[in-house]
Amino acid sequence: MTSTVQPPPASGAREAHPDHLGHVIFITAAAAMGGFLFGYDSSVINGAVEAIRDRYDIGSGTLAQVIAIALIGCAIGAATAGRIADRIGRIRCMQIAAALFTISAVGSCVPFALWDLAFWRVIGGFAIGMASVIGPAYIAEVSPPAYRGRLASFQQAAIVIGIAVSQLVNYGILQLADGEQRGEIGGLEAWQWMLGVMVVPAVLYGLLSFVIPESPRFLISVGRTDRAKEVLGEVEGHSVDLDARVAEIDQAMRSEHKSTFKDLLGSRSGFLPIVWVGIGLSVFQQLVGINVAFYYSSTLWQSVGIDPTDSFLYSFTTSIINIIGTVIAMVLVDRIGRRPLALVGSAGMAIALAFEAWAFSADLVDGKLPTTQGVVALVAAHVFVLFFALSWGVVVWVFLGEMFPNRIRAAALGVAASAQWIANWAITASFPSLSDWNLSGTYVIYTAFAVLSIPFVLRYVKETKGKALEEMG
Repeated sequence: MTSTVQPPPASGAREAHPDHLGHVIFITAAAAMGGFLFGYDSSVINGAVEAIRDRYDIGSGTLAQVIAIALIGCAIGAATAGRIADRIGRIRCMQIAAALFTISAVGSCVPFALWDLAFWRVIGGFAIGMASVIGPAYIAEVSPPAYRGRLASFQQAAIVIGIAVSQLVNYGILQLADGEQRGEIGGLEAWQWMLGVMVVPAVLYGLLSFVIPESPRFLISVGRTDRAKEVLGEVEGHSVDLDARVAEIDQAMRSEHKSTFKDLLGSRSGFLPIVWVGIGLSVFQQLVGINVAFYYSSTLWQSVGIDPTDSFLYSFTTSIINIIGTVIAMVLVDRIGRRPLALVGSAGMAIALAFEAWAFSADLVDGKLPTTQGVVALVAAHVFVLFFALSWGVVVWVFLGEMFPNRIRAAALGVAASAQWIANWAITASFPSLSDWNLSGTYVIYTAFAVLSIPFVLRYVKETKGKALEEMG
């Protein structure tokens, strides 16, 4: 997109009229359904991992590739979503993503073979990548600046709710199948139902996309100024001088340089320094191993002797902690700032991960961790997710929407989001083999990345709280 966020309005239009804030929240929540599907589709595979391994009789390396291959689609979807949205609009982009989510759910539910399942996961990944870019961009473009941080947090809130719902659905399906991931329900195995149920939220996302307005910036870019005024009136109030607002946005867009990949390049270090900072934020967010908790938690707990049904329950409770942490971040992100939250989160994650590494270093007794280490592992896992959710889970997305100068924002956001998916893939694809090698050592690696993120933030990341988007540079 030429710019992923809307320039701040004139001083008299910086806050939505209270009568219109409810409508803005509805629009934001509807757009964030893409985030819900992002979280749901990313995490639902957690309940099917061991069943897929058994069904197709595959080793850890092949299993990891099937789980992680969706992330390749995510990277491609994230890299291309901006250009698609600039050509056909934000709403059409959402509708394409909804259709791809639906197709992926049906295909994953009834695969013919392992390659077939992998293909449908790539399709779903492409949809996730699109949702990861278009959701925050659309929300930023319809959000009044005074509420932008909190409304931008809706995307992450939707993601974590999607994760939690997927785990709850998985747990419920497992109960119907008498605790067997390959237990039959209505002619299909339990894990197939887990992957197929996503059809419901995918269709809902598609329907909601027909009842929310197109972004004012896109409408102005294609000459539909009357409709742009209507939308601006809906989100900022009709007391605002709509003609002046349209003129302001149009002037800002005309003065903007359409960002390309070449604009991101510096003279010495490849990318411009600010782009490297965005890439660093994205990569550190993944290298602490957060998605291991959502892709492999059931398998992880089973590997240290926890009953399969209980392992699904622990995956769900972790998701609830994720939601609680996200709510805390949404409350604090516009009050204490993005940077302090990131630093607190890094410290908390490092401590929790260190305790997990210690707990997993114990020798198993009758296939289980000793009682003390088992309790420490469970508590530390939940604390780790809490600190991630109240910090990096939210602030990275807020930073990426705010930190880049207008002239490179779209391209830089696409590169940073793609880097995030590539790092996600690296962690997801490597975990099964690393855990077979040394589970404690794997968590030592994640701990090291959490520690390293602290000096990175202190030295390179600037606070964006309260700044107009034009001030970024």
